[in-house]
Amino acid sequence: MTGVETRSVTRDSLFLLAEIRIEQSTETHRVRVRNLSDGGMMGEGNLRVQRGHRLTVELRNIGAIKGSVAWVQDDRFGVAFDDEIDSQKARRPLEANDGPTASLVVSSRAHRAPAPPQPSMLRKI
Repeated sequence: MTGVETRSVTRDSLFLLAEIRIEQSTETHRVRVRNLSDGGMMGEGNLRVQRGHRLTVELRNIGAIKGSVAWVQDDRFGVAFDDEIDSQKARRPLEANDGPTASLVVSSRAHRAPAPPQPSMLRKI
């Protein structure tokens, strides 16, 4: 790698989950989306794909997108979408009217720091 950016489309680094179905298969696979642009994505997961495989990716707030596998390296792979999407939509939170599963989304508080201790509970050393 030369460190020179050669892509003509900007991409967002993020962490999303997506459902992927390989063409001619009924089985879906959950993968992590590491990078997303209007023209494609980088996925990561326990999914056996090869360059050229046709698939459908189900992304939050966007829906089903058809594409093909552009590259594979270890458990990561690139997907080139058939049609461009608005990749910023995937970053937006789900709205109440986004479908029946929208009510299943629960806000996570795991990333918040704990409350500071009460001064009366501290002791001097």
